[in-house]
Amino acid sequence: MRILVLGAGGIGGYFGGRLVEKGEDVTFLVRSKRKQQLEKNGLIIRSVNGDFTCTPKLVTKTDVAGPFDLVLFSTKSYHLEEAIEDLQPFVGGETVILPLLNGIAHVSQLKQAFDGDKVIGGLCFIETTLNETGDVIQTSPADRLVYGELEHPDTKRIREIADAFSGTKADFVLSDHIEQDLWHKYLFITVLSGVTTLMRAPIGPIRESEGGRNFIRQMFEEGAQIMRAAGAPIQNNIVDQHMKTIDQIGYDMKSSMQRDMEKGSSIEGDHLQGYLLQLADQFHVDAPLLKVVYQNLKVYEKMV
Repeated sequence: MRILVLGAGGIGGYFGGRLVEKGEDVTFLVRSKRKQQLEKNGLIIRSVNGDFTCTPKLVTKTDVAGPFDLVLFSTKSYHLEEAIEDLQPFVGGETVILPLLNGIAHVSQLKQAFDGDKVIGGLCFIETTLNETGDVIQTSPADRLVYGELEHPDTKRIREIADAFSGTKADFVLSDHIEQDLWHKYLFITVLSGVTTLMRAPIGPIRESEGGRNFIRQMFEEGAQIMRAAGAPIQNNIVDQHMKTIDQIGYDMKSSMQRDMEKGSSIEGDHLQGYLLQLADQFHVDAPLLKVVYQNLKVYEKMV
């Protein structure tokens, strides 16, 4: 199976690198600056689950490489339209596209840009970043990528993908209810990124401050209410499940959006909190906490 990884940042670099480590045929679609960096230094993963270095196969959007069997679509939402355009020459009639973006709004956008049947569901749980030299840094044990068909769960192509993903050092999990998984992750990341950026702190100090857990829970309840009104397939006890996860994650855990803000980088506020607020308006659900979180993000965007 020929696999194309769109981007070689924290997510694409990590999961793509683990597939290279296993021996899969992986190529990274990158921009010229990143290509030069990777050609000079190699793809370097520094991880609590084991380091890995390789000389990766690289292409840019102007290269001719033919269609690929599978695309790991790992980009930020604010680069989505540009990434779709860059990807077009590498997508053939049988190409499968596995997006790993946060949120949910991108799924319909990808289906519109490509044949809807090409797109399957995907998400990941991992804390990674690139350091100043472009190395992929992963400091917490979680490195789970969940994927699955959005319609008929058991297909020939999903079994072939599962075979390619098996035997790696990362945790690739095939799901037969990926749409629900996507909404559950969307709720979790929207609240986690919302509270950590609002408080400018890792989850530990927020969680252990007076009223902190209650504030986090209220955010989950508010988001879940919006999603239920929109008909999302979330479980009845999802807030309790997410609160258990909040209690278990490390004291110093930061959301990727918080790390982006600390760097003065672009953020995904419109794709995450903004889209959920659109659903709240559409289905007439009051969301005062989410509005405060979103306003904080818009102020940040005004200042950078």
